[in-house]
Amino acid sequence: MPDTANAPAESPPQQDQNGTIPQADGNGSPTQVRSVDFPEAPQSVSSAGTGQLDILLDMEVPITVILGATQIPVRRLLQLGPGSVLQLEKPIEAPADLFLRDSKFAEAEVVVVDNRFAVRIKRIVGAAPAEPAQG
Repeated sequence: MPDTANAPAESPPQQDQNGTIPQADGNGSPTQVRSVDFPEAPQSVSSAGTGQLDILLDMEVPITVILGATQIPVRRLLQLGPGSVLQLEKPIEAPADLFLRDSKFAEAEVVVVDNRFAVRIKRIVGAAPAEPAQG
């Protein structure tokens, strides 16, 4: 390990009349390094980005509701027809799982609204419960 305590301090690089600092590249050839001043970004740029966020907020995303699952042999699958019943592994009181693509994001109960199935969200997965105020 080299002894740097007694090594002479290097002097700062000297600029030439053009404001460039000569430096050597890996081949020993001098390379010109020049400092650049960038103008400040206009303030209106940050407010223009909110319109792009509105586009995302208006996007529709598919949600899948899973009531339960089961596994059956292919032979039994081929025998299914109208009126066949598949028993799922979940009990009736268990919540249905809501998925956004392949990620579960909520649990809900199945309800009927205007003669259509619907779900009432009971819990958002990953949301921490609110802590009581201390005081």
